[in-house]
Amino acid sequence: MIEVKNIIKSFDGKVVLKDISASFDPGKTNLIIGRSGSGKTVFMKNLIGLLKPDSGEILYNERDIIRMHKKELKMLRREMGMLFQGSALFDSLTVLENVMFPLTMFSRESKKEKRAMFCLERVNLKDAGNLFPAEISGGMMKRAAIARAISLNPKYLFCDEPNSGLDPKTSLLIDDLIHDITNEYQMTTVINTHDMNSVMNIGEKIIFINEGEKAWEGSKDDIMSSTNKALNDFVFASDLFKKVKQVENSMHEEG
Repeated sequence: MIEVKNIIKSFDGKVVLKDISASFDPGKTNLIIGRSGSGKTVFMKNLIGLLKPDSGEILYNERDIIRMHKKELKMLRREMGMLFQGSALFDSLTVLENVMFPLTMFSRESKKEKRAMFCLERVNLKDAGNLFPAEISGGMMKRAAIARAISLNPKYLFCDEPNSGLDPKTSLLIDDLIHDITNEYQMTTVINTHDMNSVMNIGEKIIFINEGEKAWEGSKDDIMSSTNKALNDFVFASDLFKKVKQVENSMHEEG
């Protein structure tokens, strides 16, 4: 579990995160949503220790990342997996070598290739290990990046816009894969996204950040009955999702 307690972050006197508290549970897909410039990216960077908040606590199973010594922080980072927005695979390495990279850097495990192959099989890329990133599709690249992110068997998985640049069908496949892996390995998964399909598909716990504040918290089911105007303006901005909510509301009224 990750617990965030009253964190505040400012840049040049401007407060970007305003006294945010939240918790992220293991075995669940925890989503952070919000408009561009709302503070959600800064929030995630504070979560993983790339930025340090002005005040507050960020606890990983009661260990405060803000006050950790370098050695403690290095050990914690070995418990983290990262899925970057653009996949961030190394062009000069094969898919298998990309997945093996964290194992080579941070693990003493002797059977690195066996572990990497296991991770590729888990994301249905068993036959793509000898290919280079330029030779595979965007969806396959994303799955390879997921395999790399879980290669060290992390307790915590962070995903930054995992569906960026993917078509809707592939996005759903990536969502389902992240959800299944999270549940299977009981990881604490935190996903930074603006993809409303992801919200409705795998949003088991959702934190909505608006103008630097935690404006709402709930699940994908709670969204349909939310009266939070800022959340509704964000989630139901498209005509499609407006119609979905209208249908949902009419069903409740008839029931």
